[in-house]
Amino acid sequence: MLTAPAQAALAQEPAAGKKIVRMGAIQAVDSLNPFLAVRLIAGQIQRWTYMFLTVPDHKTLAPSPDLAESWTTSPDGLTWTFKIRDAKWSDGQPVTADDAAWTFNTIMTNDAAKEGNGPAVENFESVTASDPRTLVIKLKAPQASMLDNPVPIVPKHIWEKQDVGKYEATDLPATDGPFIPSEYKKDAYLKLKANPNYWQGKPKIDEIQVISYENPEAAIAALKKGEIDWIGRLQAPQFNATKGDPNIVQWNTQGRRAAYLQINHGATTGDDKPVGDGHPALKDPKVRTAIHYAIDKQKLVDDVQGGLAVPANGSIIPPMYKDFFWEATGDEKVSFDLAKANKILDDAGYKKGADGVRTMPDGKQKLEMRFSIHTDEPVEDKIAQYLTGWFKEIGITLTTKKLDSSKFTEETGSTALFDIAISGWSVNPDPEEVLATHLCSRRPTASGEGGGTESFYCDPAYEKLYTDQQKELDRAKRIDFIKQMQQRLYTDAPVIAMYYPNNLEAYRKDRITSVTSMPEDKGLLYGGSGYWPVYTMDAVVTGGGSASGGGSSNTGLIIGIVAAVVVVGGGGFFLARRRKTVADERE
Repeated sequence: MLTAPAQAALAQEPAAGKKIVRMGAIQAVDSLNPFLAVRLIAGQIQRWTYMFLTVPDHKTLAPSPDLAESWTTSPDGLTWTFKIRDAKWSDGQPVTADDAAWTFNTIMTNDAAKEGNGPAVENFESVTASDPRTLVIKLKAPQASMLDNPVPIVPKHIWEKQDVGKYEATDLPATDGPFIPSEYKKDAYLKLKANPNYWQGKPKIDEIQVISYENPEAAIAALKKGEIDWIGRLQAPQFNATKGDPNIVQWNTQGRRAAYLQINHGATTGDDKPVGDGHPALKDPKVRTAIHYAIDKQKLVDDVQGGLAVPANGSIIPPMYKDFFWEATGDEKVSFDLAKANKILDDAGYKKGADGVRTMPDGKQKLEMRFSIHTDEPVEDKIAQYLTGWFKEIGITLTTKKLDSSKFTEETGSTALFDIAISGWSVNPDPEEVLATHLCSRRPTASGEGGGTESFYCDPAYEKLYTDQQKELDRAKRIDFIKQMQQRLYTDAPVIAMYYPNNLEAYRKDRITSVTSMPEDKGLLYGGSGYWPVYTMDAVVTGGGSASGGGSSNTGLIIGIVAAVVVVGGGGFFLARRRKTVADERE
């Protein structure tokens, strides 16, 4: 058992008579700057606080109006004209098409601004505001995902004065979404107050408090005590720990994430220069295939996720998205087979020594590799234990390397100082963004800026398929291209999907009186693709009694980041990378 010092995060006592929901968060907010943020929690905060051109419909997940109240497109599909609704920023300034044009043009022209949503504008030829209410986007080629753009629009009059590559937005600049950031303490909490001027009307609750915890066990303890009201993206051990409490509702639905391994197959920068120190054996597709055969995915689902996941026999789009989901079959399917993995390595010339560890075909370097995971993440520790054992059986030594979230993101997405790393991604209703994290253009610049790669992948066949799906407006044909892209990732294995976790959440029904998931039919509450759950959420009024009886909402904030208690075999969060690529989900 490892206990870290408790860190108090005090906040002013909220006034009684308000509806306040306290959400526990394990993942730290990497940045409040939408141009830089890549973690899922930051993406959710963006969805709650900013408007986008469009948002997924809460029932169908199809694009629906948000900042753009309507739109038209030219017959050739290259020019899109958006009618910007009449709205105001929280500082009282009007929201205009010029704000949107400035936001998109900044990403298009500033490498430092590409980290959050770079791929979202790669097909944009130009973006202009013909008048305050009219935004015109001209494309280089038709784009099927045009109405699923993940970029939050920021106020030009504030952001144009900042260095967007360094600005962390901790001074909480104006927003225009259903909630407005009102108070922030890094790694402790963020308060969001309801926006009375939101175009759909003020949310039902008055405030959301996003309260940070160092580990999921501490957050679950806080939920049981009534110090927080809601927590999402649980691993199976924490989810199961909420059973039996009459005041806690367990929420278990299909998830929109894939948990996978990222393989350093020879990382390069955007100008094709080698970067990092990945093991040279991983450049060999045969080695990556052998590693794939050495993973018992069903065992990981059963023992690590307690059966609350689906083994991944395809790529990184989860089965929640039935149209786009692809799964390998027949001889193409890679199943757990240590004998086959050993034969692949034998035939490729990787010989075992007397110690059972293989060497490169030239005999100069052993197959000794690092496995990068997050510090104090028990689920990842357990995965490491299984992989270490299986890899030993095929002559590969695996040593676990634990990193904090910031260092992990740097080493696996920029400096490439890793061999194999754990990761995961949240996928949007249109999966183009997560697929874009494997484009050549997502690699970082020579100075380490921009990018947002999830694999350092750069493959001509994959690039062509991406271009083909992007301009294909026939949905059935586009789906076929996207499935071919997944097939390419599966067989070339720059990443290896292990399983698709269920969406596991829990909330206190004595505090939260109603909430609507997204989509409404067995969807997600936290971690979804829009603001609808928090916009529709209702709660009891804050009073002066106990937490479970609608008492002070300050308790969770006083706890702040509580003492970290890490128990091997417990659960943790994968780096909730959203898009980052994409908005979701490095969302």
